[in-house]
Amino acid sequence: MIIVLRLSDHHWERIREHFPEEYIPEGRAGRKPIPARKVLEAVLWILNTGAQWHMLPQCYPNYKTVHRRFQQWCRSEVLRSVMTDLANTLRDEGALDEAECFIDATFASAKGGGDEIGPTKRGKGVKIMAIVERHGLPLAVSTHAANHHEVTLVQLCFDFYMIEAKPENLIGDRAYDSDKLDEELHQDGIEMISPHRRNRKKPKTQDGRRLRRYERRWMVERFFAWIQWQRRLLVRWEYYAENFLGFVQLATIGILLRQF
Repeated sequence: MIIVLRLSDHHWERIREHFPEEYIPEGRAGRKPIPARKVLEAVLWILNTGAQWHMLPQCYPNYKTVHRRFQQWCRSEVLRSVMTDLANTLRDEGALDEAECFIDATFASAKGGGDEIGPTKRGKGVKIMAIVERHGLPLAVSTHAANHHEVTLVQLCFDFYMIEAKPENLIGDRAYDSDKLDEELHQDGIEMISPHRRNRKKPKTQDGRRLRRYERRWMVERFFAWIQWQRRLLVRWEYYAENFLGFVQLATIGILLRQF
């Protein structure tokens, strides 16, 4: 699933209210304001190709302008507001089913320096966490230093949850087998379903019939396969964690827009 380099008019009209236009007073000497749509299309080209900013083709605005506007969107959480709006609209239309959700993480290496990067046996990098609903559509995405265990990141991922209604069942792999996590999620009305770790010492707590839901966990793995078509997400080159998260959110927006 590849995000198109140029937005269709239909998709742009759907999200344009979230992107502030650049204001330059009339009569002020210098360049004219660059439309937000052209900036967004340029960022999509970077996301899709994985190229460096200065390699942006001349058919797009100046790369310095594009980079500056993209960072402004990341800092002001413009992309997160777009995701939230799209997800809630799809839920209102009945296209989302949050009753059963899946959670997992994928690793992205970090070749340069920056904040929120952690060392692992695979090298330094970050984890991309995601929660998807039963059809594989994203409900939360977040990024974290790779040296954190996934059990400790579940609640942080829920901080980026896009709709109000929490899932009844949250399904993950053995990494999420934790009695403490089960208790924390139970307080929010969420049941964690995951296979037990092989080295588990305490009695088993999973109902085998409920565990059959685990067979559909490939939904979240498919989501990661979708966003990793975007070459900019395979390796984190951004120094600031919020900029890399912005690219992840932009890829997620592309998936949600395809439902309209």
